[in-house]
Amino acid sequence: MTLSGKHALVTGGGTGIGLAIAQALAAQGAQVTITGRRPEVLEAVAGNGLHAMAMDVTNEDQVRQVIDTATAARGPFQVIVANAGIAEGRKLHKTDTQLWRRIMATNLDGAFFTIREGMRSMLQTDWGRVIAISSIAGVRGLPGGGAYSASKHAIIGMMRSLAEDFLTSNYTFNSICPGYVETDIVTRNIDTIKDRAGISADQALDIMVQANRHKRLIAPAEIGAAAVWLCGPGSQSVNGQEIKIAGGQVAG
Repeated sequence: MTLSGKHALVTGGGTGIGLAIAQALAAQGAQVTITGRRPEVLEAVAGNGLHAMAMDVTNEDQVRQVIDTATAARGPFQVIVANAGIAEGRKLHKTDTQLWRRIMATNLDGAFFTIREGMRSMLQTDWGRVIAISSIAGVRGLPGGGAYSASKHAIIGMMRSLAEDFLTSNYTFNSICPGYVETDIVTRNIDTIKDRAGISADQALDIMVQANRHKRLIAPAEIGAAAVWLCGPGSQSVNGQEIKIAGGQVAG
């Protein structure tokens, strides 16, 4: 398999899951535009097929401008990975409107802007793969995470509908739904859970580990491998699906 000659876009591509996906695509020969809000983070990992461009997915005009600039520089996108997102949790009565709007603006609006503008580029070609990073919280409830879970459920619904729009084409639309992955988000969640529950850092980490069915954190490279598979031969009939990566059977 090779993605040589293909141009890919990965939002939130400077760290964690996004970086792992970007590196996996580049290893297959793709030229990968990675975006994020912090230029210094992107520049630190650029090279070897990764091209850094600062972009805030909540800024509609900026998304359009960056995608147009990247398309002019490296050709139309044929792989789009809407990965940028934030994970914050609060119980319903503590979820203010500001938190709700911030999560929706990044996780849902940001994915929509990215995919819509990216498709304008992709439609210049006759083949493409669109992947959105949802979450296990997108297929089941997440205690204390109503806003986050709602945003990730919505991602799945959007991708299912987009798949229906392009069923007879050579474009596919799928979601990847990871459990707890060994990234900076997990590290930050340790402090949040620890402070909220009045427990130790080790106990907070164990809550997340136990939430994965195989009782260990998932490596970012596992998500990267799934994304590469969705772009490879033999996956062309996988469309409008949710690929759950959580160590075992998950209801939903």
